[in-house]
Amino acid sequence: MLFTKRDLVKIIVPLMIEQALAVTIGMLDSVMVSTAGESAVSGVSLVDSLNLLLVYIFSALAGGGAVVISQLLGRRDLESARESSKQLVWVVGVVSTLIAVLSLVFRFTILNLVFGKIEPDVMANASVYFLYTAMSYPFLGLYNAGAAVFRAMGDSKTSMYTSLVMNLLNVGGNALLIFVFNMGAAGAAIATLFSRIVGAIVMLVLLKNKKRELFLDRIFHYKPNFKLIKRICGIGIPNGIENGIFQLGKVITQSFVSGFGTIAIASNAVANSLTSLQYVPGTAIGLGMIVVVGRCIGAEEKMEAKRYARKLLFVTYCSIWVITAILCGFSDQIVGLYSLSTEATGLAKEIIFFHSIFVCTIWPIAFTLPNSFRAASDIKYTMILSVASMWVFRVGLSFVLGVLLNFGVWGIWIAMTCDWIFRAVMFLIRYLRGTWLKKYVYIE
Repeated sequence: MLFTKRDLVKIIVPLMIEQALAVTIGMLDSVMVSTAGESAVSGVSLVDSLNLLLVYIFSALAGGGAVVISQLLGRRDLESARESSKQLVWVVGVVSTLIAVLSLVFRFTILNLVFGKIEPDVMANASVYFLYTAMSYPFLGLYNAGAAVFRAMGDSKTSMYTSLVMNLLNVGGNALLIFVFNMGAAGAAIATLFSRIVGAIVMLVLLKNKKRELFLDRIFHYKPNFKLIKRICGIGIPNGIENGIFQLGKVITQSFVSGFGTIAIASNAVANSLTSLQYVPGTAIGLGMIVVVGRCIGAEEKMEAKRYARKLLFVTYCSIWVITAILCGFSDQIVGLYSLSTEATGLAKEIIFFHSIFVCTIWPIAFTLPNSFRAASDIKYTMILSVASMWVFRVGLSFVLGVLLNFGVWGIWIAMTCDWIFRAVMFLIRYLRGTWLKKYVYIE
């Protein structure tokens, strides 16, 4: 047995806390920004969907690095694992910086192209929020790369504590810049930028410690190792394409929502913010699944990999049910935290209840289970299936239901659940057949 119950708890629980912190701070951001009006919270919501698209591209590289490093540690190839860690930090740093530069240079073009004609006040808030958050991409990239290295070591606490510091700085900065200096969306973005700078610095300093299993030696004396970069990118790039297109689909559907009016935008934004709490266990356990299954695959313990995947999926379901019970039970109080109109508040609550039915039954198989495939280097199947499902259901069906048939924001959420159902059926079949266990090939 490669992992005891205690080992799994040490990996998963800090990841859950870290993900919960990130989502909670995102909610607090929305609550604080909402005090500046629905235009501010709508602008921030629109840009956040775009930010996720861009951030997921280089975050996927960090995930690819975590897979490679975990497999190498499973094979007990410590030297290659350390070198892979250094290559990962540099690759993610360069890619995230390039994305930041392009985003800043073409900021207005991107916003106009993606969101088209939205109300002037919403666009003004979106523009300033995008400016500062784009500047934070390189720092978030370095933090993610460092966190991936620590997770591969089975050390989730370090990234959790660093995330805690970042989030406290973010909340404190929001309170100061929004409530004291009345900076609205700009204040929220500047606080985010500062917290990510601190997070990147802390993570890189901690990785300099040579007492750790993995550490960064002479980080500024860098020589590309193209064999390792190819392995990292071989997993990270398809994963990045998958995540990027997934977020692109969400941005496109967000652009549909932007045409339904401010009430629809605001209620959709609040529903997205609150329902993201329900994803916390699945996202956290998915990250842990990459480490656990990746180690098993590297050690050539394929049946153990399948068993751990099944065990972690069960934990995901149990955790989501608990969170959903709390969210639905206190929906009046929680949605009431947002400064929304009565109509927007009612719509947000209805969406949350609808979403809860499917997140408790379908979502874990559709989104958490595929991480076990990625950890086993079964990348292309998940990418192709996810991309196809996104365009057919999430985008195509959203347009048909939401725009052509005038279902409005409800058409977007119904199409989303159809996407989930298709993914879940296909991924469950692949898991049961064990095809994903045959994709890993180690190259010396």
